[in-house]
Amino acid sequence: MIVIPAIDLRDGRCVRLREGRAEDETVFSDDPVAMALRWASQGARRLHVVDLDGAFAGAPRQTGLIARLIAAVAPLDVEVGGGLRDLAAVEALLEVGARWAVVGTRAALDPAFLRDLCARRPDRIIVAVDGRGARVAVKGWTEVADETVIALAARARDAGAAAVLYTDVSRDGTGLGPNVEDTAALARAVAVDVLASGGVGRVEDLERLAAVPGVTGVVVGRALYTGAIDLARALELTA
Repeated sequence: MIVIPAIDLRDGRCVRLREGRAEDETVFSDDPVAMALRWASQGARRLHVVDLDGAFAGAPRQTGLIARLIAAVAPLDVEVGGGLRDLAAVEALLEVGARWAVVGTRAALDPAFLRDLCARRPDRIIVAVDGRGARVAVKGWTEVADETVIALAARARDAGAAAVLYTDVSRDGTGLGPNVEDTAALARAVAVDVLASGGVGRVEDLERLAAVPGVTGVVVGRALYTGAIDLARALELTA
């Protein structure tokens, strides 16, 4: 299982939100590129970047900054999400060097779009499966769809997605611990690589997720920024 530092972008800064709420923001850096280089220097093999402005607006807003960030850490793999709701937006991010595009809202609401996107870009699409309870959260986590987390993950698998990124929205940014039980249930129900996210607050959380079959990576944000988890140590323990 790999540990993937998260870099969430809002108004050009590196921030973390609590439970995805725009009004509950902590700024950790005014220089996201420097932060990306920091994680790369500590041994990260992959970065998770989110355009929060794009997620709330419904279309990318930070592509230029993301392009600079990707160029700075090359050849490190970078997965990018936030506001990717049409093919042109996905293509634009892949063209600036993103290894994977992370698609959530449109994948959940438009099955035909998901199938077409994965067919056009095999192994380049990660589907964000964001859960509020059993159901999927969409539109920057401001609404809840009718579809269940497991049903969306199954559609992603059938479409040929490279992986699904499962986040328990109620845990995200809290440091209270990941939802290991629901993550494990998803991995058991759907034979697809699962990236876990949300609530990781200590090294023991990583060890618990690493023990779940099918979980191939975990995205960590606030705990790295506060120092609750040391990235170099975490990488050693999960290697």
